[in-house]
Amino acid sequence: MADKFEHQTPGLTSPGIDAFAVTPSNGNDLPQVTRALYVGGAGSVRVELVSGSEATFEAMQAGIMYPLRVRKVFSTGTSAQSLVGIY
Repeated sequence: MADKFEHQTPGLTSPGIDAFAVTPSNGNDLPQVTRALYVGGAGSVRVELVSGSEATFEAMQAGIMYPLRVRKVFSTGTSAQSLVGIY
């Protein structure tokens, strides 16, 4: 399939080019810093952002892609399900 944009450099406002399943962990960073975090099942998500600060996002809704630059998703404090990192 042809890709008219294959020679363009993706920016933070561009659509994501790849994704991975997120397994929350108190010890491990994500394999890639995200451009967005998709929440498949509603709940809270505790993260470490790319800046190094930590935040807990309460009542995140299912089926929404949140524009967050996330380095780690903690298992403690995360109740949302089916998380997907997009970059």
